[in-house]
Order: sequence, then structure tokens, then C-alpha cells
Amino acid sequence: MAGAAVAAQDAKVQRGKYLVEEVARCQECHTPRTETNDFDRTKWLKGGKLVAAPETPIRGWHQTSPDITSTSPLWQRWGEDGVAKFLETAKNPRGGGAGAPMPAYTLSADDAAAIAAYLKSLP
Repeated sequence: MAGAAVAAQDAKVQRGKYLVEEVARCQECHTPRTETNDFDRTKWLKGGKLVAAPETPIRGWHQTSPDITSTSPLWQRWGEDGVAKFLETAKNPRGGGAGAPMPAYTLSADDAAAIAAYLKSLP
């Protein structure tokens, strides 16, 4: 029984990894780059400076992205449930929306939980 629960959790984390890295491509904004423009794998999803900026100023546009790993201040404030709820509703735990350029995701509960499980697995 315990083995099935572990396997289910592993599958959930792997689904979250797929959604983060292959579908949403969160690393594009949330992982800094090296001098050769490769992702800095030592800082995977630890936040970084955004390279894109709108031609016309957009109110609330962020110049940096936050660390979204389990050791981040954001994770400590929101927790796994808060991260999942944000991905489902596009609202943070206080009821506000994400700042630009973060997309306002409204994912299924299963996909949001899988992403939160993957992010929780990251140091």
C-alpha cells in the first residue's frame, strides 16, 4: 500500500515537472542564465532578471521573477496549497493577481497540484 502511494506521488511530481518545463516553460523567466545564455542549472527556478520588456510601459511590469522553489520566501508564505490555488485561480492567497508579465493561469486542480508537488520537490 505504501509503495503505491509513493509511486503515485512520484508520478504526480513527474507530471508537474513536465508541465513546468515543457508546457509552461517556467524556466524561461524563473531561471537565470549564464554568460553563454544557457540556463544556470545551479539556480533552477530560483528567480532571475527578466530580459523582455514592453515597448510601451505597462503598469506593474516586473523586472525580475521570484524564486518559486520550496526554499523561497514566496513558498514559505504561500505553501503548497497556496501555490496550487494561485495556479488554479490566478489569485494569490491575499486575493491579488500576478504582476505582469506572469500569465494568469487557471489550471485544473490536478495540474495545479502536480506543479506545486514538483516545485515542492526542488531545493
